[in-house]
Amino acid sequence: MALAALLAVPAATVQAAQRMPIGFFDDPSFRWSSTRGQNLQLAESTGASVIHTTATWAALAPTRPADPTNGDDPAYKLTDLDDLVFQSSIYNLRVMINITGTPKWANGGKAPNVMPKNLSDLTAFSKMLATRYNGRSGHGSVSLWSIWNEPNLQLFLTPQFVGQKIVGPANYAKLFKAAYTGIKSGNPWAKVAIGETSARGRDKPLKGISASIAPGTFARLLAQVKGLKFDAWAHHPYPTSPNLPPMQKVRYPNVTLSTLSKFETDLNNWFHRAVPIWITEYGHETKPAEPHGVTYAKQAAYAKQALTFAKKDPNVQMFIWFVFRDSAGNPWQSGLIGQSGATKPAFTAFGAVARLTDGSTVNVKAGAPVRVTMYVPYLAHYSEPGAVIGMTYFVYDSQGKAIAVGQPTATLAPDQSVTFTPTFTATKKQTYTIVATLNEANGHSESRTAFVTAS
Repeated sequence: MALAALLAVPAATVQAAQRMPIGFFDDPSFRWSSTRGQNLQLAESTGASVIHTTATWAALAPTRPADPTNGDDPAYKLTDLDDLVFQSSIYNLRVMINITGTPKWANGGKAPNVMPKNLSDLTAFSKMLATRYNGRSGHGSVSLWSIWNEPNLQLFLTPQFVGQKIVGPANYAKLFKAAYTGIKSGNPWAKVAIGETSARGRDKPLKGISASIAPGTFARLLAQVKGLKFDAWAHHPYPTSPNLPPMQKVRYPNVTLSTLSKFETDLNNWFHRAVPIWITEYGHETKPAEPHGVTYAKQAAYAKQALTFAKKDPNVQMFIWFVFRDSAGNPWQSGLIGQSGATKPAFTAFGAVARLTDGSTVNVKAGAPVRVTMYVPYLAHYSEPGAVIGMTYFVYDSQGKAIAVGQPTATLAPDQSVTFTPTFTATKKQTYTIVATLNEANGHSESRTAFVTAS
């Protein structure tokens, strides 16, 4: 009976395009709300598997720590971040952390958008966080990271210009290298994204207007900096106004969804390698709370359109919606749930696509062994790294026919993943769906899906 049930599951799934992590970014709802546990559970029910959160250096370290690499130093204020990392895994959600915002003690009493005087302070802070959440320190696991929020805007990083000269990318490169070094030192398993760029910028200083650099220009100049190592480019391809559609036309080097493919091609050329894209912020605000927003029905249509577009783009490997739930503590009204707790139509529309999208995609060479990695935060909540994870997997071809089944074991890695080799041979230009039910020694289990393409 169990076999028959499993064989029936992927009929629609095998028709789906690529799989990637889907998630939400909403600190007021997931970190500070009295209903944060309920919100996390509802987020997971949509098909999400990632919660994006901000580690604002200025807020987490308002005074200089005596020992900056020790997360238990009394100067650090990590209670709500600790709670998010712990709680998320209960609901089968991974956490992605964005490090941003300089504290006054590190930049001479200036605003959070001003660079630290000593980049080693940022390295120490980043190492502390990565070590604390490396899966081995008793505080949970975070393996997804990014550095700074929208560093192509003066609002978040200054200066962008010295006279007429663009200096923002070079300044950001220093921040990124410092934080990257700290993260990798604290957690070698970490994946770190560069960018977190805003969708638009002006590329020249204008009197009385906050300085900004278009993401295409920012990336091109950043690529000229030697020694940059990163795992993906994070970007926020919002339309230029809350009421405009996902495919709004803009002039490149501004990058909304309509110019994302051009940006992807340029990134690959500038960095001389394939650069994955993480969409780490996207959303549409709604009326009447946001007068310039869209109707609930239009938000639902736009959410489906944007997520479907991202799903069909093989370069996009993550999609994060901002925000999950409207709240008094958040000026953005783009939640899939209203402030009252009632779901908007977008909740259902988003989930219908997300549940067929969340997972992982594996690109393999035809005839070669297929190595599949799946992330199991729920199991990792109850088991230590190194634990043996059991599973039953089924492999389905593009027609939905089961062509392989197996029951191997795998070792739980510090980044909440397991890796195994299913027993089938991938044929060129064919696609396959792998559905696995995984379990750990304490009796907990979860299901994961991977999409395999062969070239």
